[in-house]
Amino acid sequence: MLRTMVRLAAALLFAASACCHADAYVGEAAPDVVLGVTQAVNSVRASDHAGKVVVVSFWASWCATCRKELAMLDGLQLEDKGGLQVIGVNIEDRELFKKAARQLGELHVLLVNDRDERCQKAYGVKAIPNLVIIGRDGRILAMRKSYGEDALAGIADEIHRALAPASANNG
Repeated sequence: MLRTMVRLAAALLFAASACCHADAYVGEAAPDVVLGVTQAVNSVRASDHAGKVVVVSFWASWCATCRKELAMLDGLQLEDKGGLQVIGVNIEDRELFKKAARQLGELHVLLVNDRDERCQKAYGVKAIPNLVIIGRDGRILAMRKSYGEDALAGIADEIHRALAPASANNG
């Protein structure tokens, strides 16, 4: 009896950890987790922007590539005029996030703070920079992990392809 209970408890713990810490993969539906909270404390999900291409960029104030990427993504957000939503997910504590957001100035991307690390776990983020491109259908189109500034032009190209009309992507 005790052995059965221990096995059942172990199975439940394994299932719970697999559920909550599973990495996301290209081609799968994007995890519908809270990406973070804004400075106004509103929770944000990728699914809040259904029908748009959503770019989720994980960043920290100390990451030079992340700061350059946010500036590039802000330009793409402005250039697109409605079909793109960039969400910058800060991985630092809430006070550092607030300070960094103020220092970045007025950006048109949505900046959120992943204070409980749920978003990082759902997307398998173990290092930054880290970026996920989610298509209009809610499926992950591309994932980039641990890259340098030299990758930013390629990332911009991937986002432009994601924004292109479906007929342009097919042929």
